[in-house]
Amino acid sequence: MNVLVDFARTGRIGPLHCGMPLTEAEDLLGPGRPHPAIQLIPDIEGYPYAWDGLELSVTRRLVSGISISPRPGSTTKLPSLVLPDSEAYPSTVLREDLLAALDAVGCRHDVNDRLTFGGQSSILTHPANVCAVFFTPHRDEQVPHRERLYLGAIHKHASASDADARA
Repeated sequence: MNVLVDFARTGRIGPLHCGMPLTEAEDLLGPGRPHPAIQLIPDIEGYPYAWDGLELSVTRRLVSGISISPRPGSTTKLPSLVLPDSEAYPSTVLREDLLAALDAVGCRHDVNDRLTFGGQSSILTHPANVCAVFFTPHRDEQVPHRERLYLGAIHKHASASDADARA
């Protein structure tokens, strides 16, 4: 939960942040596992590099997005830079538990209307603009309360102001 709250509050995961060169991220994390499209066309953009449960999107060899996608009812592995001394962690996070943790540290958040519809809900944190999306569990996800909303993804993408700051 601490990793998720820090990410939601700051838009960073440890030293990882949008706008950093992919080479620096790989220096910190080791070589990533590129999406198959990247393996076919090395300079293609918009496809993620993965390190277990962490994904980085890359545009012009810069990190343009950071994402963690936990699976409710299971465990997720993150690189040791992100979650030291851990092989895997429980990835079942209830919406109300994450919101309570954000409130406890004074991290403002609003409903993200663009991603709140049907059986899902989303929030956007301030000032970091990290998006968390919550879903009801899929059929194969073993959770105690099937009617509740669980974290399915938490991500940040570089904004136009991030790009302007780098220029």
